[in-house]
Amino acid sequence: MAIAKAERLMNLALCLLGARRPLSKRELRESIEAYLEAGSDDSFNRMFERDKDDLRELGLVIETVESLDGEIGYLARRDSNRLPAITLDAEEAAALGLAAKVWQQARLAGAASGALQKLRAAGLPEDVDPYEAHGALEPRIPVHEAAFEPLMLACRDRRPVVFDYRKASAARPETRHVEPWALECWRGHWYLAGFDRDRGAERVFRLSRITGKVRSRGSGFTAPVPDVVTVRETVASWAGEIADRSARIRLRSGAGYPLRAKASAIRELGDGWDELDIPYGHGLDAWLVEFGPDVVVVEPAELRADVVDRLRAVAKG
Repeated sequence: MAIAKAERLMNLALCLLGARRPLSKRELRESIEAYLEAGSDDSFNRMFERDKDDLRELGLVIETVESLDGEIGYLARRDSNRLPAITLDAEEAAALGLAAKVWQQARLAGAASGALQKLRAAGLPEDVDPYEAHGALEPRIPVHEAAFEPLMLACRDRRPVVFDYRKASAARPETRHVEPWALECWRGHWYLAGFDRDRGAERVFRLSRITGKVRSRGSGFTAPVPDVVTVRETVASWAGEIADRSARIRLRSGAGYPLRAKASAIRELGDGWDELDIPYGHGLDAWLVEFGPDVVVVEPAELRADVVDRLRAVAKG
């Protein structure tokens, strides 16, 4: 049915764009096969009015013209439905070309290649690459997770999804029912933000922790989609990027480079251990658990207790 409607809309648009004069409803009905097959005048009228509204919503400018004898006709003038020529200066063309090239190694490579060809036609030089001099730096957005493509399509189409997700502190994955909102890349990892139906709240999921296939669900969204989805801010807070306190930990020598990179102070204790002061924000306990026996929390006591609880949960399975 969707294909039939799309074909009907295309035929109507072509008729209106190709006409040299306004066409009446009668003439349009006689020109389009789908309208000829309408069972009655009322059925045709309802179908035509819906189609006309759909085309206008898609951006087609349809004029309504009344003739001298009072008959109503419809026309889509080509000059009213033609976009002005796209002009890009060198910097704009280069920036858009770079954005398209970023996706060449990702699952959007086909779409990016098509967009890049259109940019060439719009002013991006074919034989001049403004980034050629910096060829050693190749911009890429890595997309290795199999979940990326189905989640990208689900975000676009506003379709709920189901997938199995393993948290950092859990031994086994859990099934999650999510209304996907947006995908963002942060420090080389992809994250999905959406409404978790089981928990009744917004959640952010790291794609590398999704196991198995992402399955779509036909029902619509039950929660409103926010105007702004703060994926990076949420993940940054988990990683301790947004923190107003400091935690003191002991770290095995030669281990935990990411923790060392974030530390505000590092002291050698000897016997194969160092002591670090690191920013303490929401989710730091889950991050520290990932380093297992290489990390011991000294203070604060609440962080130490949270890490111990998570380790016990993992040990219990």
